[in-house]
Parts: sequence; C-alpha cells; structure tokens
Amino acid sequence: MITPRIEARRAMAMTLAFDVIAAAVAMAMALYLSWSLSSGWPPNPLETTAMASSVFAFSGLLSFWIVGVHRQVWRHISWGDVVRVIQAAGLAALFFLPVLFLWNRLVGFPRSSLALALPVWLLILFAGRMVAIARTTQTPFQIFQTVRKDAPMVVLAADSASAAELLKHLQRDPDGAGVRILGMVDVDASNPGRAIRGVPVYGGIDDLGNVLDILEVRYGSMPWVAATGPARDASVMTRLLKEVAARGSKVMALDPEGPNGAGLKQVRPRDLLARPERDLDSAPVEKLLSGANVLITGAGGSIGSELVRQCARFGPSRIGLFDSSEYNLYQVDLFVRRRRPDLPVTTILGNVRSPKRLSDAMSAVAPHVVIHAAALKHVPLMEENVCEAILTNVGGTLNAARAARNAGARNFVLISTDKAVDPDNIMGATKRIAELAVQRIAQDCNMDIAMVRFGNVLGSSGSVVPLFEDQINRGGPVTVTDPEVTRYFMTVEEATSLVLQAAALNGHAEGRNLFVLDMGEPVRIRELAEAMVRMKGLVPGRDIAIEYTGLRPGEKLHEALTYEDEAVNKTVVDGVMSVNVDCATPPQFDLNVERLLEAAGRHDRVEALRLLSMILEEYTAYGQQFRRRKRA
Repeated sequence: MITPRIEARRAMAMTLAFDVIAAAVAMAMALYLSWSLSSGWPPNPLETTAMASSVFAFSGLLSFWIVGVHRQVWRHISWGDVVRVIQAAGLAALFFLPVLFLWNRLVGFPRSSLALALPVWLLILFAGRMVAIARTTQTPFQIFQTVRKDAPMVVLAADSASAAELLKHLQRDPDGAGVRILGMVDVDASNPGRAIRGVPVYGGIDDLGNVLDILEVRYGSMPWVAATGPARDASVMTRLLKEVAARGSKVMALDPEGPNGAGLKQVRPRDLLARPERDLDSAPVEKLLSGANVLITGAGGSIGSELVRQCARFGPSRIGLFDSSEYNLYQVDLFVRRRRPDLPVTTILGNVRSPKRLSDAMSAVAPHVVIHAAALKHVPLMEENVCEAILTNVGGTLNAARAARNAGARNFVLISTDKAVDPDNIMGATKRIAELAVQRIAQDCNMDIAMVRFGNVLGSSGSVVPLFEDQINRGGPVTVTDPEVTRYFMTVEEATSLVLQAAALNGHAEGRNLFVLDMGEPVRIRELAEAMVRMKGLVPGRDIAIEYTGLRPGEKLHEALTYEDEAVNKTVVDGVMSVNVDCATPPQFDLNVERLLEAAGRHDRVEALRLLSMILEEYTAYGQQFRRRKRA
C-alpha cells in the first residue's frame, strides 16, 4: 500500500526533476543563442552543450535541495517561494562556474551563456508553476501574493463559503496575509480536488491525517490546523483535535477580522460546547438598565464581575458593588473606574449574612435593579460546611430580597443553579430553598422578582476547566469523577446575559419568574477532559493520564434544569425559556426556614440537616439513601 509519505516524496521527486531538466534545457538554449550571435561555433558543440547542461543541471539539483525548493507545492506557492526559487537559481550559478572550470577549464564555453541561461531557466520554472496554478484556480498570478515573514503554515478547516470569504479578506490585506494556508479540508467534503481562491481542497475532515502527513514531508515541519466557520462547531472541533494531537500539532481558531488583521488564536474550552454559543438580544436589557441605579451582590466573583462589566455598558446612572472579598472587590472597582470614569460607583465591603449591612448598601445606592449573585457554590466543600452554606445561600438571599423590597427596588434577580432541581447536595438544597423563599416574597410585594437557573459556567472559580488546565500544565493526571458523568455548560458571557435578560423579561413573562437557557445536550466530562488535553497538542492516555476518582458526596451523574412537573415555554428572546413554577409551599415553610437559619447560626449541623430534609421532601429521599451508603 502506498502511504501518504511515499506519495509526498514521489511528488517532490517529480517537481525536482522538472526543475533540473528545465536547467539543462535553459543552458542548451543559452549556448545556442550565444554561438548564433557570436562569430562562430566551437569544434564540438554537442559535446560542449552536453557537458555544460549536465553541470548546470547538477548545480540546480544541489542548490534547490539546499534551499528546499523541492518542498514547494506549485498550486499554492506565494511570493516568499518565488524569492526562494530566485535565491536557489543564483546559488546554482555560483556552483556552476567552479565545477565547469574544474572539468574543462571553460574551454569552448561562452561567458555570456550563463547570463542568458539564468533568465531562461527562471522563465521556464515560473511558467510551469503558473500553469499548475491556472489549471486548478484560474488565477496564475496568485504566485506573487505576499505573505508575512512570520506567517505560520496552516491547513484550513472550513466549508466552501467560509473559506472563500476568509481568503478574500486575507488577499486584500495590504500588509500581506497573516497566515500561510497550504491547503484546505472541507467540513462538507463537497469540493475535493478543486481549489478555492488559489487554495487546493485536499478532501474532507476524514482525510486530515493524510494531508498533515504529506505536508510535513513536503515542508519539513508539521503545520497547524486553522478552524473557521462551521469547523468551530464542537463536533467538528473534537474530530480535528483527535487527528491533530496524534501528530503533535495543534488546532487554532482563525479569526478573519481580528484587531490586527486575520490571525490565529488559541482554541478555548467554550469551543467544545455541544451547541453554538448564544448571542442574546441586548435591546430589552438596555431599556431596563439605561439611567437606572443597579446593585450587584457578589460583584467580585466570576459571575458578579462579568455582570458588572456588562451592566456598565448599558449606561446606568449608578452602579453599586457589594462583596465580602476585599481583593475581588478592589479588582472589579478598579476595572469599572478605569473603563467608565464617568459612571458613579459605590463600593461596599460586606457580607450578605448581615441584614444591616445590606440595608446600608441599599440606602447608599437607592437601586432600581438588584442582582443577587453572592453564594457559596462548591459542591464537595459545602457538604463539609453545611451551616455556612445555609447562612449564605438561604439567609443571604432572604436578606438581599427583603432589603431590596424595603428600599423600593423595581427588579430583583436571584441567580440559582441546575443543582437546585431534585437536589442531591447541600449547595443544591440551599439554592432550592432560596428559590422557594424568594417566590414567597414575590407574592407579597410589587417588586418584579426573577430567578435564573443555569448549569456549570466555563472558567468560573471552582469549575472543572481551570482544574483540568492546571492538571494538564503539571503533566497530569487529569482526574474525572466518573466516565459517564455529564454536565450542562455555558460561558460566563452567556450566563450573565441570561441574568440580565431575565430581569428585562420578567415583566412580560405572564406571571412566570423563573428562566433557563436552552443549553442543548449536556457535555460528557470525560470527553471535555480529553479534548482539553488535545488542545495542548498532547494525546490523552499517552502523554497525559486520565484517572477516574468516583463521584464525590452530593454529586450526580447527570443534572437537570427543571423539575418534571415544571412546564417550559419559549420567550420573545431566542434561547431563553420561561418556566411555570408552583409557588405553593407548606404552611410551616416560613417558620421552618427561620428555624433552619437559627440552627445554622448555632452551627448545629445535625439539626440543620434534619430541617433541610423537613423543608425539602426531595432532599430527604437523597439523605436516607446517602446515609445507607455510609453505613454500608
């Protein structure tokens, strides 16, 4: 079976043979012209022609091999390749005269023939290359396109439409193309054997491995793969990563309209989402926030700080930053003051567990919109710190909602989690109680209250992505709890956009005040870990080990965004869903919540767990199951 490497070497041999034969022909033509224009011919013209042509062909062979001209693929050479051909031809001329002098002391050889042979040779070389380009692209002068000296070599992964638009943009760049595209694989596999704006289409994604092997031989190094258009979809990206990592290369994202022209950027974990990243409508959010006073609790956290950045874009009259972390609060305060020096900022260091501190914050900001992002969210850690989770996630939410109501706020938004659905852990149980408690407050006030549930946020503090990145950078192993575990993922930008959309949509939700994002299919954590290893150009299981540690206390194999009896409905914003929630709670709900907070305040873990199970029947079922496992 003929391998791609053998095919590549055969192609290089054929192109080198053409160039060497062209050298011999050029020298023969130059000698004929020199003798025809001079006073006479030598005694043995055929012998002299054969000798000089052979030496010139050998010199060309040697120089082209040294310079690497034989590695060029004619159909997509650029101006840099043209320069290398000229350099190699000049080097051949330097080799030619000394070799011929040693052979026969230049007897019968007219000195002008070398000056004639070089341009004739170059003319034949470029004519052959331009014909090859014209056969596939109909643009023979593509050979003179400029490419930046530092432009990396890449294989483009795209569909025909995206590739054509990208190549048009690259070719119009006055500073030269920022990447050197050696060829393309079509995600639709619809144009094999053809070329798009001078770039040959080698086949589909399944052919990528062979393409990389061939180009490595031709160019002496393994090119990167640049993904654009539909190739950025998670399913295609995963296939690209598998092929590329096995060959020690990398997949990069090609941005056709970057700030400094088209260029490559690192593939991010968000590119591995099993659905397109959603770009939500900002018009209703701008209407809500423009000219409003906004207070954000947990403003220094992953979600909170992004909320601050997005809110600042919509022209609020004042923004209040509330957080218990001095450093995080300093960072987000500094960001806002630098980016929006005209925006009044009120920065409050405090804990949501303190009703008085929250009341003071509300008085200082006089908010129209309050977004409650403060929470304790690390699942295994909260299993060990039950009372702290209750005081912050339940008590802090009640304090924030009551303070917002008393301050006359128009809108209050609670950030919840998918773990609040049939909770199997303390974090989810406390968030579910917070949802129910906020719904109770909504029944007795004129403040619009919205709740938002979303899944794991890529890159947020405590999420698996930073953990995996750290483990990979340390050389592994990467730890996954279970090979079958799945999670819903969204980006920080999506999560914060959803929160703001919920606040804006709440008045038009026909009484529904719980919102979720259509998150597509959940992501298998094992596949995410393997893909992140491949993003570094490594092979999982060979370069970086994947270890399975077992589910930790409170963790599920699969999460859900809604209860089975909660009806999900579309809203006017594509991808944002509203949920019909049952606001009915037991008569003793408020009293039991107060008892729960008192038990947590005394750090009575046993009583707090008993009250949690009393308030949430679905958590009681889990608690009994977990205790049975512990006894076994």
